[in-house]
Amino acid sequence: MVGLGPGGEETLTPQARDAISGADVVIGYSTYIKLAKPYLTNQTVLSSGMKKETDRARVAVEEALAGKRVAVISSGDPGVYGMASPILEIAPPELEVDVIPGVTAATATAAVLGAPLTHDFAVISLSDLLTPWETILRRLEAAAAADFVIVLYNPRSHGRDQHLEVARNVVLKHRAKETPLGLVKDCCRAGEAKQVTTLGDMNIEDVDMTTTVIIGNSQTKVLNGRMITPRGYVI
Repeated sequence: MVGLGPGGEETLTPQARDAISGADVVIGYSTYIKLAKPYLTNQTVLSSGMKKETDRARVAVEEALAGKRVAVISSGDPGVYGMASPILEIAPPELEVDVIPGVTAATATAAVLGAPLTHDFAVISLSDLLTPWETILRRLEAAAAADFVIVLYNPRSHGRDQHLEVARNVVLKHRAKETPLGLVKDCCRAGEAKQVTTLGDMNIEDVDMTTTVIIGNSQTKVLNGRMITPRGYVI
């Protein structure tokens, strides 16, 4: 399992690049295959669309058991909302499986925005394709009440247009409207755009599925246009 990072060449680790270029078969979601295209040579490429994760995992295991070196690619890190878990669940004990980490959206976005994750934080996906919405709401409520910095993955899509607004209202029960909030769209890719605003002033229309949202905690501040969550050091 190979993590591509956010998608830019600069954030792809040498280990991940070597795993892709040295593979006999590369398997992944069609969008991720496009991101990996610069590193593909004569490998067999197998791609599929959304909601086919289990199918891709089974094909990967079958190809590996047939003696081929297989690279299953995910954006970010394969162990963070990625393909690592289904493959490890399906793979038999005798199959050698390596998880190659990648830069995940939370840390890449944080670097663009400044240093918002210097203290405890929670990462929550607003996609309810695999997780009940009621469970997501409970996690949001708990993270907000515990004053975690909150990173939101998959914040808004055409089919989930209201989820982000509902999530904001949950957090606003525990945070001031002036709480710093950062948005990064297409992080580390062509067209990257960032915005530092507040929880109350966030424009929902600025957010889509390629945007990562970071909501500060009660101590987060903005200094020279950058979000900073103090660790507690005496400055």
